[in-house]
This record gives sequence, structure tokens and C-alpha cells, in this order.
Amino acid sequence: MLQHGFVRVATAVPVTRVADVAHNLAQHIDLLRQAEAAEVDVVLFPECSLTGYTCGDLFQQRTLLEAAEKALAEIAEFTETGFRGVAVVGLPLLVHQQVFNVAAVLCEGLVVGIVPKTYLPNYKEFYDARYFSSSKTRLNEWTSLSFGQSVPFSTKILFQDHHYLDMILGIEICEDLWTPKPPSSDLALAGANIILNLSASPDTIGKHQYRRELVKQQSARCLAAYVYSSSGVGESSTDLVFGGQCIIAEDGVILAESERFCRTATLTIADVDVQHLIEERSQNNSFNAQRNATYLNDTLSLTFAKDRTRTGLRRPNPAHPFVPSDPATRSERCQEVFSIQVAGLAKRLEHVGKPTISIGISGGLDSTLGVLVACKALDVLGEPRTRLQGLTMPGFGTTPRTLRNANALMEALGITARTIDIRQMCFDQWKALGHAPFGLDLHKHTLDSFSSALSDLPAKQHDLTFENVQARMRTSLLMNTAFTVGTGDLSELALGWCTFNADHMSMYNPNVSIPKTLVRSLIRWVAEAEFDGTARETLMDIANTIISPELLPTNRAGDNLQNTEDSVGPYELVDYFLYHFLRWGTPPAKILFLAQQAKFDRTYTEDELRHWLKLFFQRFFAAQYKRSCLPDGPKVGSVSLSPRGDWRMPSDAVASAWLAEI
Repeated sequence: MLQHGFVRVATAVPVTRVADVAHNLAQHIDLLRQAEAAEVDVVLFPECSLTGYTCGDLFQQRTLLEAAEKALAEIAEFTETGFRGVAVVGLPLLVHQQVFNVAAVLCEGLVVGIVPKTYLPNYKEFYDARYFSSSKTRLNEWTSLSFGQSVPFSTKILFQDHHYLDMILGIEICEDLWTPKPPSSDLALAGANIILNLSASPDTIGKHQYRRELVKQQSARCLAAYVYSSSGVGESSTDLVFGGQCIIAEDGVILAESERFCRTATLTIADVDVQHLIEERSQNNSFNAQRNATYLNDTLSLTFAKDRTRTGLRRPNPAHPFVPSDPATRSERCQEVFSIQVAGLAKRLEHVGKPTISIGISGGLDSTLGVLVACKALDVLGEPRTRLQGLTMPGFGTTPRTLRNANALMEALGITARTIDIRQMCFDQWKALGHAPFGLDLHKHTLDSFSSALSDLPAKQHDLTFENVQARMRTSLLMNTAFTVGTGDLSELALGWCTFNADHMSMYNPNVSIPKTLVRSLIRWVAEAEFDGTARETLMDIANTIISPELLPTNRAGDNLQNTEDSVGPYELVDYFLYHFLRWGTPPAKILFLAQQAKFDRTYTEDELRHWLKLFFQRFFAAQYKRSCLPDGPKVGSVSLSPRGDWRMPSDAVASAWLAEI
């Protein structure tokens, strides 16, 4: 249980019979059995789940109240052996000669605490104040139950597993959430990271959407998980219909949601990531500035089962976290990201006097996105696209496909296109340096004979100087041409997959916080949204081209022998690792665990995942010096590596602890 900080929670909606406690008790027991089979840690039932919420004046009848308390004792007893987690049920309870609407927390055969409802709606269809007393009128903080237990009775209680101190439960009831200052806000500030809400909220047109947003937003404000369980259709009586809407949200994200108007008993299950919530809170000084430890009367200790052996994960775990899987959401995301990129570059160009700009066009992903952004920036500034000089600079590794696509793209965009063959310049520089690429003596070769000799080299040979001279030659030409727009992306920066003071440098880089997987999606989105015919075909072909810096020689057939993903790992893994490491501070062992559950484009063995994860951390730590002097560029998402914003790391920090965990 609680492997890597995950707590399995469930909302349970019984098929209620109003005022039929015996039937409702049987439903509770059956749902708890199902929860035990699903290895659930915390089960939340709706408001007044043992009696039904629509009992009206029957809440004043001792027969109903005694039956509910007796049922509570039976469920508590069941949690000793039948369900080894925490059950939270709702019932009316007579305390100090007042009837309260309460949540009872049950664990290990005991009622460990009771939380009364504070805010009692008494408007329109609601008459809670007719039947119940508010928590504000209770006479003390403890009460005795008819079956012999004396238990805490307060709204200011937290429930904590004494073996896993990071997991802390807080409880509020229905209307409490709908108030200007919900009790859950104070509970969260006092330490609760999982908020449970027992609710009985009738359905009217559009109300489910409002409820959903309310739960999602409260989970975000509280930096908490928010578990909301509402009464099902069996509760419907007289003038009201209940849909049984159940929602499990975490930090503003819906993890799971029930089907409404279901006519059978239901469990909605999700794994809440407590470690993630703690990481968020530890970084959020606005949240911590309001922390209030004095709010609580007590923190109660619970004991969960420790021998659960889970194999799956019950929560969204997207393999491509930067790229939404839903087409409509993905399109909206791409439009927003592209607009931010354009706005950032346009502002910089406007500030420096709208200069002529230059950009390198390789026929690859990053330069294509960069030139699309640059063109749109010129458009919004009312400047002609001819002010943009696109330089395609073929070298020893340039393939016919990428060169063709680079030229076709520049023609389709209407920019000023230039082709500069860098091979002779690089050849001369190697000679001046006294360098013999791949052991070839340049003084015995002309450029043509050297190029021919390169084509006959065995594959997979590397020569760092051979690559770096080409990369720096291209950047030198660009910067000597005009105001240079950079194109390197976030994934490359994380890995250090760029040449220092070459593609690493520019006057402004609109791609600086765009991960590689999103770059590809953005190009496809622009192609479909703004182009047709040959231009769209070119963009789609670029999106489907293998990722390569094209700095190593091609063979005689012109084939590219340098696939970046062979060296640094599949970019879908790189971006997955990057997201979890930077966004949530996730430890390597947990990243590996999550990656094993994710559905990537291809299947990876555990050994493969472990290999690429190790390489990711090795490269990430080794490359910080390149990130410490990045050019400006817009932050577009929740992950950025700018040394002026999101990421400040010593250039000589050591990765040994992370690698040891892997």
C-alpha cells in the first residue's frame, strides 16, 4: 500500500431506499467488500448514506436515529476484518439533545471520529435547518455512542495514517463546499491533502457542470485531492432527483468521474498521488504563507492495511503529457502555445526596431516551427515576410529529403530564401585547426575527394569536432546575416543535445520551452489549420521525418545515418521523464514505475526504460552549464529550463543519488 505515495480512494454510491436503514446497511457492506477486492484504502459514501438524505421530518424520529446508529456499529465492526481501509459514511446522529448531519470515520473496527456538517442550506428546495443543528451549536468536542465508544466530535479533525504520516484526510459535508469560505480551505492549510466531501446534491439542468468545476477548482486552490460522493437515483423522492455524481480531483485535474443516473450501486476509484501534492505545497509560498496549524483541535491516527500488492495504476497516466490525446483539446492547446510564441517574438522584434531577421532552415522539426512562428510574428507586426531571411546550409550530412523540404517550405512561406553550402568553409577550418576528421588527412584531399571518402566510412562513427565545426559555422553565418531567431527546443536543452555557442545561441528563441513531442504536434496543427496542397504536404512530410542533426556523413545513396533517438533515447520517453522530473520533482524509481504503466507508441522493456532513464539523468546533470546562459524565450507551459525563471541548478551538481536510485 502507498507505493510511491499513491493512495487508492473510492466513492461508493449505494442503491438507497429512503428511511430503510437495513437495506442501506446491506448496500454499504456489499460496496465495502467490492472496495476490499479492489484494494481501496479510503471509501467515501454520500451524505446521510445510511438513512437517505430526503427523510424530512423522519430525522426527528428516534426509531430512524437509533437504527442508523446501530447500523454504524455494524459497519465499524466490518472494518475490523472485512474491509482493511478507512470507510466514511453519512448519517443523522443525536448528540447532546440535538440532531446533527455527520460523517463518521471508521477504521479497524472502530469509529475513530465524527465530523458534523457546518452550513445547513435552508433555501429553495433545501430545509436542512429544520431537521439538523449546525456544528457551531455543539456543546463539546467529544460524544459517546450508544454502543459504548467515546469519539471526537468536531469539524477541526484531521485523520492521519500513523505509518505513512504524509497522507492526511480532512472532511466537509455537501453545502460546506458551496460557501464563500469552505472548511476544506482551513483543513488544507492545516495539513489535509485529501479532502472528502459527503454530498446529497439534487440534479437540475446544468448543475452537474457547476459541481464539477467547483470540485476541480477547490482541489486546485487547496493543492489537494478532493473526493466528492453524492447520492444516487435511489435517493430521489417527491420533488427531487439525484444523479449520483461522484468526482475525484487532484490539484485541478479530474482523475475519475462516475456515470450519472446509474441504477446500480457503483464504485468510482482513483489513485491519488500524495507525494505530488506535497511537492506542490513545498514550492508554493503563497499557500504556505496562509498555513494555520492552530486551526485543528486534533489529529487522529489511523491504521491501514500494509500488505496490499497492487500491480496496476488507477489514474490518468498519459504517455505524452505535453500533448493532449483529445483532438479538440490538442487543437486548443496548440493554438494557445503558438499564440504565446508569436506574441513573445513579436514583442522582441518590436522592441529592437523591427530588424531584418534570419533563421536556419534545415527541413527538420525545430527549424520548421521556428520559421512558422517568425512568419506569423511578422504578419502581426504588419511587416512583409521578405524581411525574414531563411538560410538553408547543407553540409556533409544533409539528405536530399530535408534539403528539398527546406526549399519547398521557404517558397511556400514567401520568405527570402538563401542556400549556402558550408562544406568548403568547414573543410578549410578543419585544415586550419590541423584536424583529421575520422582519421582522414585533409592535406591529401580536395573537398570532392574528401566528401567521397566520407561516403565510404563505416556507419556509426563519431567525430565531435567534425560535428561542432558545422554547427558553429551555421550559427556564425546566421548571426552575421541579421537578428537571429533560435529554434532549439526544451527536450534538447534538457539533454544538452546542442552545440555550445552554436544552435545553443540566438538573439531570441521562441521554441525554448517547447518539448519535442509538442513541436511535432504544433507543426501538424499549423499544417491543417493554415495550409493546403503542396505546402501542407511539405509540413506533414517534415513532421514525419526522423529526428537528426544531420552532422555526420550520409552514405553514397544520400541516406541519413544519424538518428538522434538512437543516441539520447526515444523523445516520447525523454519528454515523459522530463515532465515528471521537472514538473513534480518525481524521484527516479517512481518515474520508472509510472513509465512501466504508460501506453507509449511502442512497447519498452523494463531494462530499456531503466537504460534511457539513467542516460536522461546523466545528460541532464552534465548539461546544466549550457542552460545557465540561455537566450531569452517565452515560457509556454508548466515546465521551463530558463535560469531566470523556473530552473536554477549548479552547473557542477552531481547526479549520483538519482543514478543510484535507478
